Amino acid sequence: MIRVGTRGSKLALAQSGMVADAIGRLTGEHVELVEIKTTGDGTTVPVAELGVGVFVNQLREALEREEIDIAVHSYKDLPTAQPEHLVIGVPPREDPRDVLVASDGRTLSDLGPGARIGTGSPRRIAQLNALGRGFECVPIRGNVDTRIGRVGKDLDGVILAAAGLKRVGRQAEVTEYLDPLVMLPAPAQGALAVECRKADMTSALISAKLNDRYSQAAVAAERALLQRLEAGCSAPVASLADVAEGADPGEVDLYLRGAVGAVDGSVIERLSTTAALADTGGPELAEQAAAAGRRLAEELLDAGAAQLLK
Repeated sequence: MIRVGTRGSKLALAQSGMVADAIGRLTGEHVELVEIKTTGDGTTVPVAELGVGVFVNQLREALEREEIDIAVHSYKDLPTAQPEHLVIGVPPREDPRDVLVASDGRTLSDLGPGARIGTGSPRRIAQLNALGRGFECVPIRGNVDTRIGRVGKDLDGVILAAAGLKRVGRQAEVTEYLDPLVMLPAPAQGALAVECRKADMTSALISAKLNDRYSQAAVAAERALLQRLEAGCSAPVASLADVAEGADPGEVDLYLRGAVGAVDGSVIERLSTTAALADTGGPELAEQAAAAGRRLAEELLDAGAAQLLK
């Protein structure tokens, strides 16, 4: 039997269930979901105040105590420093974009000054304020059902991750998929992290069967940028990498965008870069992508991002 640790929310169970089904198909083993409550569950305190790792730490502790064999995380929740004794695989990434769910089917362009938009993310707030449309950003916590349930009541709309809505089957309620030119996503948004002990047999399974190398490289670039900026998952930092086969055999093209903003929207520093990566089939692809992320972070710091992150 393989034990898969998961948070108990509807979204977490849906995500972990997908991973568990894949593991069962690959191994023929019985796979059991083990629900674990984390510090971030059951509280209405804003994530920015709770700190990094609040949805992760208890799952990792259960791994270390060998109470579970695998932990499934939303990758964007993970601290940027990875424990050496744990290894992560990245299944194919879901849509990384943000979406708007608004009353009466409206889009952002339909919402006028004073429209109340629910989001507690400093990254989203900074980019909404930068539009200069006079929106009122309302802090909001809770699961997908709770957030959407406020639309048309005390909120005109909410901003959510497209991946989460798709995984719980509520994508039909999206009124607008937000172009990354308008709303650049959080680093690793839409990606899952399947984590296990490096010394276990399951690590070979994850690396060989569950890991999507292009998704892994994209996430490596985005999170390396975040780490070099010394910013946590609740900082007003956005990043998105596109990874695709290059024109030449053995070459992979990377297009990486990054942004750092003041929460009031007064300043947004946006930069991008491209890189041709050599693909030999090993871990070097993710390492090269991470190096590109660090280089773009340096450019953002030179452009003034350091002052915005203070």
